[in-house]
Amino acid sequence: MRRPGSYVALEELGRQRLSRHFEMRNFMTSEIANFHGIQNFPDRPEFALEVGRQFAVWLLEPLVETFGPVDIRSGYRSPEMNRFGATHVKPQKCARNEASHANHIWDRCDSKGRKGVCVTVGIPWFAPQYRDGRDWRDLAWWLYDHLDFQEVRFFPRNAAFNMSWRSADRERRILSYIHPRGTLAAPGMTPDPGRAERYGDFPPFRGINYPGIPGERS
Repeated sequence: MRRPGSYVALEELGRQRLSRHFEMRNFMTSEIANFHGIQNFPDRPEFALEVGRQFAVWLLEPLVETFGPVDIRSGYRSPEMNRFGATHVKPQKCARNEASHANHIWDRCDSKGRKGVCVTVGIPWFAPQYRDGRDWRDLAWWLYDHLDFQEVRFFPRNAAFNMSWRSADRERRILSYIHPRGTLAAPGMTPDPGRAERYGDFPPFRGINYPGIPGERS
């Protein structure tokens, strides 16, 4: 699949299914791109679809199956759009392009040659609890114990988080801009031994049973 050169081709790209609950179109929406009239779709669609499918299957589907629908705040960013967000939008909304390869810019490898994806995710099941005073670390430790991510970075608004994945050498970091700010988990750090008690009232992992799809393998 080539970079879309027409509306029809872009529509076809958007309808490419990444996993049971997600299509590519779910990840190409951008307020920056919409407002400033910048195209936000991949130069290398097959590359983006490949890594997007792995991210959606291994990280997003377990969230949906456990907590119900999730919010996708920011997903794929084209190099042009990301550069604009890093240099023209105040406050700065995007990291520089080189730091965003194999991150929000899905169709570029990072400096170590790894493929990767980053998506900003919100959990509507958890957000009202957080607004009522629940500690964001309850969700953070659940993610740590159940998902094989590269990095998670929490934000104050509704405890949404950037979740990234790499094709190799995943470092498993959790960082936060919410108090207590800083690093919660990283290589060499001992995770909280009592962390499972923090999320003891969470739904069972993959706790929602959706109707089966005829002909779909389990």
